[in-house]
Formats: sequence, C-alpha cells, structure tokens
Amino acid sequence: MWYWLFKYVFMGPLLSLLGRPKVEGLDYVPNSGAAILASNHLAVADSFYLPLVVRRRITFLAKAEYFTGTGLKGWFTRWFYTAAGQVPIDRSDADAAQNALDTAERLLNEGRLLGMYPEGTRSPDGRLYKGKTGLARLALLTGVPVIPVAMIGTDVVNPPGSKMWRFARVQVKFGRPMDFSRFEGLAGNRFIERAVIDEVMYELMRLSGQEYVDLYAADVKSGGEDAAIPAKPAARFPEAAAG
Repeated sequence: MWYWLFKYVFMGPLLSLLGRPKVEGLDYVPNSGAAILASNHLAVADSFYLPLVVRRRITFLAKAEYFTGTGLKGWFTRWFYTAAGQVPIDRSDADAAQNALDTAERLLNEGRLLGMYPEGTRSPDGRLYKGKTGLARLALLTGVPVIPVAMIGTDVVNPPGSKMWRFARVQVKFGRPMDFSRFEGLAGNRFIERAVIDEVMYELMRLSGQEYVDLYAADVKSGGEDAAIPAKPAARFPEAAAG
C-alpha cells in the first residue's frame, strides 16, 4: 500500500513537477512476468523516477546499510526503503554477493520486475562505467529478459552530493528486451557472463548517449591504483556486443 501512496500521492506529483519526465519505449516493459530492468545510474533520483513511469511495481536491491541505522533516523530510513519496495543486500564480501544473487533469483522466480544498476554504484562524473557480471549471471540462471533503461537528466534534477533538487527535464528511455537464451546453461562461465554484460552496457551507451569508460565506477570513486581515467576513454566491447 505504501508503495502506491508514495508513487501517486506523497512523492509522485512532486517528482512529476520537478522533472516533467518524458518516456520512450514503455511498451517494452511486460505487463506481467519476471524481467530485469538494467539501468544506468546517475543519481539517487533514478530509483524514484524509474518506478514513477513504470505501471508495475519495481523491486530494487538496496545496500544493507539503509536498513541498519539506529535511532529515529535509522527507523525512518528503514521504513521508507521497505515501503518503497527495496530489499536489503549485503555487498561486503563474496558470500554476501552470492546471497544477493540468491535473493534476486528468488524475486524473479516469483515473477517480480527487478530493477538493477549494472555499474554497481552511481557514476562519479556522468559517464557510463564498466558493468559487473552479477546481472549477467542472474539473467542466465533465470532466463528472464533484460530490458535496458537509460536515465537522462536525473543528475540535473538531483545533483550528486547535493541535498537540493532542481527543476529540469528527465528522460527515461526503454530499449528492446534482450534475450540471452542462446547462452542457456552457461551461467558461471566468466567469459560468457562478460560478453552478456558488455552487450547490455553497449545498449545502455547507445540509449543514453553517454561516453563509456572501461573501468569500474567503484574503483574510480575509491581512487584505486588502476582508477586513472584516460582523457578520451574508448568504448571497448566484444564484436558480438556491437552486433
């Protein structure tokens, strides 16, 4: 109940006023049955505007820290994310990553519409970063379609690092569902999973118009030794992805 109240009463009208969302390709989202919405990630606002424009309820996997706070603020944050349809996951180590994958697989087996950010975290500079293979493995395990989604302008409405929201135009562009049934039975093969996620990222690059950086966004944010960004990052995808 709270999900729909937030969407249509408490937050939806304000979000519509701020962002005046323009939607393309919404018919690609199925009216029923499981699917993965694979979105680029520019701002916190992505997790509000995507559910706003999709008729069905979307379930997101959210980091566990949102659900473990203490005091009144912690209680409110936990309540809000639960009411908004988000499921907590622990991303601290390999076992936690497997548990997150198991949770996502269970949700898809229940016929849910699952929202995922293959970059793993928000873009540090508005460019599109290398996708993580968890989404690919999930798609191969379940056989559900992957629908690429490009969020455009959410980082203007909700600038990263700022608590202020602004008036701007948000675009949400859905691409054709991607079918990876040709790789059935190959979940766990890291070369196949890399090819699948690269294909998804290529579609996101095409839909969003973002420049692609062949590095993980989390590494760039952490300032790791391999996180130097080239002046003119090139999009590097397998030939199969571009075809």
